[in-house]
Amino acid sequence: MKTAHNIRKNRTIIENAPKTTPDQWVALAAVVDLGGYATAAEALDRSQSAVSYQVTRLQEALGCRMLEVQGRRAVLTAPGEALLARARGLLEEWRALETFARSLERGFEAVLKVVVDAAFPRARLLAALLEFEHRCPSTKLDLAEAVLSGAEDAILNGAVDGSADVVVTTRVPAGFLGDWLYEATFVACASPSHPLHGLARKLTPHDLEQYQQVVLRDSGTRTPRDEGYLGAKQRWTVGSLDTSIAVVESGLAYAWLPEHLIATSIAAGRLKVLPLEAGATRKVPLYLVLVRPGEAGPAAHTAVELLHQFALGDAGDKHPIPTGDSAR
Repeated sequence: MKTAHNIRKNRTIIENAPKTTPDQWVALAAVVDLGGYATAAEALDRSQSAVSYQVTRLQEALGCRMLEVQGRRAVLTAPGEALLARARGLLEEWRALETFARSLERGFEAVLKVVVDAAFPRARLLAALLEFEHRCPSTKLDLAEAVLSGAEDAILNGAVDGSADVVVTTRVPAGFLGDWLYEATFVACASPSHPLHGLARKLTPHDLEQYQQVVLRDSGTRTPRDEGYLGAKQRWTVGSLDTSIAVVESGLAYAWLPEHLIATSIAAGRLKVLPLEAGATRKVPLYLVLVRPGEAGPAAHTAVELLHQFALGDAGDKHPIPTGDSAR
């Protein structure tokens, strides 16, 4: 039933409807980018008169001159430059809206590409993916692990080529939005037989410098980075957390390792927390990024919902590790 409020609302929408169309802005952008009406018409597969008509109607609707001819090229006026810059963003949103509409028409995405930083607890990830399989049985999952800046690369690349849809990262690149997801705890540890434990006292940075440390290799290529303590004179670099844990358990080196991955090794006596003066634990925040939110389909939104749900819930990875004197 139509109410007076709805009628007034609909009338306001109609009266304030845009006076210009996306086609008009596309025509203007083509003329500017390609240098003239003829080349724009060829690129748009329209007649030159049709392109000229669209630009003319656009200028009439806005009441300002958008283009001027300099030599053989059509160039923007100052108002035209400012307006087209804003219109390009609106056109991208318009294309994203149409892409999203097509995804809804098709149903769930055929493939969802997820990249997760290695610091995110596996138990929580697997719990989320198990529920994802139930909710999105027709969507194939493409899962990749990243280290350090590798997740940032996935976001930047995915925005361009679609190689990533949902990313868990320790840093959110400029120009993207991410929600806090989880805080991972890294703990300094070594094999109980390691000489550092033999010192039987609080350990200083000077103590750590004398022994081999194992660190993770950055999987990113754009701007690789180092994090955490890197003061050891000798370092081994490995490609995965599993390898890092194996090296530390063997007694060859010490490292800061994720609490959720070493809890069992600590309990079994294969690893022991190093009694550092300071810095025995390090907190690493993780963020969840929907790479192309305007184009994301129902499977991507489901994955985001479930990762948040299981990051906060009890997924069986809560194993408190003793630190300080109690770790001796």
